[in-house]
Amino acid sequence: MPLTRFEFVFHSYAQLTAFLVLCSALLVASGCVQRAETDVVVYSALDEEFATPILDAFERSTESETRVIGKFDIESTKTVGLVNRIIAEKEAPICDLFWNNEIMHTLRLQKLGLLEPRSWNVEAGWPAEMIASDGTWCGFAARARVLIVNTEMIPNPSDYPRSVADLADKKWKGQCAMARPLFGTTATHFAVLREIQGRQATLDQLQQIRDNAVILSGNKQVAQAVSAGTVAWGLTDTDDAIIEKDLGRSVAIIYPDQASDQPGTLRIPNTIAVLKNAPHPVAAGLLADYLLRPETEDRLAMGDSSQMPLSRSSKFSPRVLPETPVRWMQVNFETAADDWENWATQLQALGLGQ
Repeated sequence: MPLTRFEFVFHSYAQLTAFLVLCSALLVASGCVQRAETDVVVYSALDEEFATPILDAFERSTESETRVIGKFDIESTKTVGLVNRIIAEKEAPICDLFWNNEIMHTLRLQKLGLLEPRSWNVEAGWPAEMIASDGTWCGFAARARVLIVNTEMIPNPSDYPRSVADLADKKWKGQCAMARPLFGTTATHFAVLREIQGRQATLDQLQQIRDNAVILSGNKQVAQAVSAGTVAWGLTDTDDAIIEKDLGRSVAIIYPDQASDQPGTLRIPNTIAVLKNAPHPVAAGLLADYLLRPETEDRLAMGDSSQMPLSRSSKFSPRVLPETPVRWMQVNFETAADDWENWATQLQALGLGQ
């Protein structure tokens, strides 16, 4: 049964996954070909509006008429849903290539042994922390974790928050916001901080934030709450913050933790990974190489999400970057992903998983 960009409505995610795996098994057993050999199935956590034009451009660029079949999921829990689907399908993979708009849950798949090591076609000098130590994933086109401030509610720039730690400052009680730290880039952010600050210190900090800040479902909701004046400021991603700024809202974007005694601003890449035992690994590899081109990064930089190229050959500086250089956080993403399941359980115990 071919997949399409749209799917029938099932009563539950479990029913949908079971149905797809059963169809795959039946087709293999009957000797039928599930998809054309040039098809490539992409599970994408990047928003459909940003990913689809690039995937369509890849289709047009291939002489073999490769067809890209995209699967997208809902906001806030989309990465978790796609990753759980990949795990559920591990005995009969449907996905060829996973395009994640963050990294933590890509690392989960790496540690589960579900990704295929490969040699990545990137230029010399690619940031070492943006390529898996075993070659199973590669990062590109990053976003930054920033503070977005409502300039009408906080008119004096000297009063702006300057650190992620300010989310726990009681002077901002009820006036700041953050997404749940069990999903997306917020999950990555606090897993990284756990490695820098220590586990208990980060759990204590998260408990203070829980009691002080408004916890919302996703980074987009945080940016929109600040833009609307529901809260004065919040922690979000550059792509969500720049959208509000482009709409002409009264907001400012602050790159946090720039002082010498602070850890710096976290930069989180998109990640590309080819699935182990992918039905169409050759087509998946061609698409992976296409996505890692400087031209693709420039396209993401010029687009609404204003993502930040990693390539030195990039020709476009995204408008979301400040005029002054940013001091980026030094991070080992693979270490930050260690013991994720226990860490997630601890976050849920704090009431931060709902």
